[in-house]
Amino acid sequence: MRRGIKEMDLILQAFAEAHLDGFSDSDLALYDQLLAENDHDIYGWIGGQFPTPAQYFDLVARIANGAEGVTRPT
Repeated sequence: MRRGIKEMDLILQAFAEAHLDGFSDSDLALYDQLLAENDHDIYGWIGGQFPTPAQYFDLVARIANGAEGVTRPT
């Protein structure tokens, strides 16, 4: 997986490896929709720098939960 910024490569690859096998078709569709967003926006949502759009809120929260140390110091 190659994204626009290295941090997103690390965050999304780790999340995908840990969770995508258990996703439903609708979960995968939403994840695919998220991947179409700008990396800097996604990174800001995951890091809490600015508000996450409602449709992504739960998904971004799950991703952010596993991104500790990548988006902010542990």
